[in-house]
Amino acid sequence: MATIPYFDAEAVARATPMPALIAALRRAFASGEYHAPPRLAADMGGASLLVMPAWKGSARVGTKIVTVDPRARPSIQSTYILSDRASGRPIAAIDGAALTRRRTAAASVLAASRLARPVSATLLVIGTGALNAPIIEAYASTFALEQVLVWGRDADKAEAAARAARVQGYPAAAIATVEAGLAAADIVSAATLATAPLIAGAALRPGMYIDLIGAFRPDMCEADPETFARSRVFVDTREGALDEAGDLLQAIAAGAMNTDAIEADLAALCSGAHPGRGEDDKAITLFKSVGTAIEDLAAAELVVRDVAP
Repeated sequence: MATIPYFDAEAVARATPMPALIAALRRAFASGEYHAPPRLAADMGGASLLVMPAWKGSARVGTKIVTVDPRARPSIQSTYILSDRASGRPIAAIDGAALTRRRTAAASVLAASRLARPVSATLLVIGTGALNAPIIEAYASTFALEQVLVWGRDADKAEAAARAARVQGYPAAAIATVEAGLAAADIVSAATLATAPLIAGAALRPGMYIDLIGAFRPDMCEADPETFARSRVFVDTREGALDEAGDLLQAIAAGAMNTDAIEADLAALCSGAHPGRGEDDKAITLFKSVGTAIEDLAAAELVVRDVAP
C-alpha cells in the first residue's frame, strides 16, 4: 500500500516563508472558495478531542485533529491530514502544531497589512510562548521594524525570547512592563493564556494597531473593555469571534461595544469589500482572532504544493 509523505515542523517552516504564507491566506479569504464548519469538540474522559475540517470547492479537504490532555507531554498534540476531495485519497500528513503557529502569525500580519499604519516601526510582543518567534518573523516580513519589544510574566523567558530574536537578526529587547511597551509601540501583538487584561485601553495612543491572538475561550482576556471601546474592531471570522473570543465578549457584556461595532472580517478585508484603515492615521485599529480552519487548509496547500494530488 502506498504511503503518504509526512511534513514535520522543520519541513513546514521551510515550505511556508511568511511572505508566501501571508499571500496564500489573502487569496483564500478573498476567493470565497474555502469553507469551514464549526469545530467538533469531544470529551475523552479528562482529555479533549478537537476536529477542525475545511474544504476548497471540489479540490481539497483538510482536517486538523487535536488532542488536549493535561496528563500527557506535550499536553497538546496535533496532526493535519490533507486529502483530494474528488477521490478521497489522502495526500499528506503535516505537523499540526507547526502549521497552526505559522498560519496564526501570518493571519495577524495579513490583517495588519490592511489595518496598521505602513510606517509602523516598533512592535511589542506580549507573551513568550511558541507563537513569539513566528509573530516576530511575520511582522518583520511586512514592516520595516526598527525595534521589537518582548514582555512576559517571567522576565528570564522574555530575555531568552528577545535573545533568540536577536540571533535571527531582529532588533529585539526584553522590557520590564507592558506599560513601557504600550508607550513606545506602533503595533501590539498579544499571544497569551491570560484570564485578566494585560492591555489597558487608557494607555493606547492614536494610530496604534492591536493584535489579540489569545483569549480563545470566553473566560480568557488580554485587553480590557476600554481597549475595544477606543478601537475600530475587526475579526478573523464573525462566527468564531462571537462564539469564543473572551475579551471581545466581555467588552460587549460590559457595554463598551456591541456586535454592530465589528467593522469587518478577514474575508471582507481581503476581497476589498472593506477598505481597512484607509487614510485615518489617528484611529486605533484592533484585530481579534480565534483561528479558523480556512487558514489551516491554505497553509497546508502551500506545504504540499510540490506533491502530486
